[in-house]
Amino acid sequence: MSTTTMNSMQRTLTTLGHQEPDRVPFFLLTTMHGAKELDVSIEEYFSRADYVVEGQMRMLKKYRRDCLYNFFYGPIETEAWGADVIYAEDGPPNAGQPIIRSMADIDALEAPKISEAPCLQRVLEATRAMKAKVGDTVPIIGVAISPFSLPVMQMGFEGYLDLMHGDQTRFERLMKINEAFSTQWSNAQLEAGATAICYFDPLSSTTNIPRDLYLKTGQQIAKRTIANINGPTATHMAAGRCLPIVDDIAQTGTAVLGVSAWEDLAELKAAASKKLTVLGNLNGIEMRRWTPEQAELEVKRAIAQAGRGGGFILSDNHGEIPWQVPEDVLLAIADAVERWGCYPLDWIDDEAETLFA
Repeated sequence: MSTTTMNSMQRTLTTLGHQEPDRVPFFLLTTMHGAKELDVSIEEYFSRADYVVEGQMRMLKKYRRDCLYNFFYGPIETEAWGADVIYAEDGPPNAGQPIIRSMADIDALEAPKISEAPCLQRVLEATRAMKAKVGDTVPIIGVAISPFSLPVMQMGFEGYLDLMHGDQTRFERLMKINEAFSTQWSNAQLEAGATAICYFDPLSSTTNIPRDLYLKTGQQIAKRTIANINGPTATHMAAGRCLPIVDDIAQTGTAVLGVSAWEDLAELKAAASKKLTVLGNLNGIEMRRWTPEQAELEVKRAIAQAGRGGGFILSDNHGEIPWQVPEDVLLAIADAVERWGCYPLDWIDDEAETLFA
């Protein structure tokens, strides 16, 4: 237990060591909300690194969160490969037509060079600027889509499943190319100032594939890729279930696991005990309809389920707060963390019956 106030980096490192910091670390993973802060469209916001930096700094202060997030949007990686990005006025940008339209396209596929991809360079520019502003006081979270999950955007879900089950040679070639790209992209972010890499791997979730297939594919790919990333990683299932594979994920060398709201947080914390720090698991979709009072209750429940003993970072369950979540709810979440997240969490025993009734 800490009796002094920590900065965000100290707080996070303490909980990663499975010890109790001064309070539960709070990673509010807002991305598009920066456009609201600057009163510009989502497309314009992500077109400039300085906009993203300013948005992130404003949200750091407003919501008293414990990290900066260099994530722009999911398809930024396939954009670097030549794919289109489809922008919306009130939601995250989405991937356009797949760059791999037939199995044969994989034979001539080459990964883009990070230095020649303007969209990726904007992310690196933003990361360097954030690092210059906060130094080592606030973790800066970089993002890379796992080599195993990236093909969902590269070629579409159906085509990828056909590849995975029907053409092992081309599947292995695509994984080799993607692993090299993901490693280079991750390390470029770390060199620019990111503290850690969020390794998004939703396809590996038991929501999407059975455990035996994960052990043959996603886990082996994660082991190879994470071993070549020059910094700590957090594996995120992007709202997918993972309880049956917690031990398997720990074997990949990752330090943190982003978990789903559809599984019991207390069970996840117990399964991850001393092996992984749990990140989660407020329901971002339901958050759109929460009242400030409900937001406080959900924060209390999450902290009661997973907060004791460290090894827990409060966040949402998907890795991105929806555009439609109102500011008063986000402020209520931040207020609740400060009110109920301070160690020791002695209040839990007194309120357990009410919280879990």
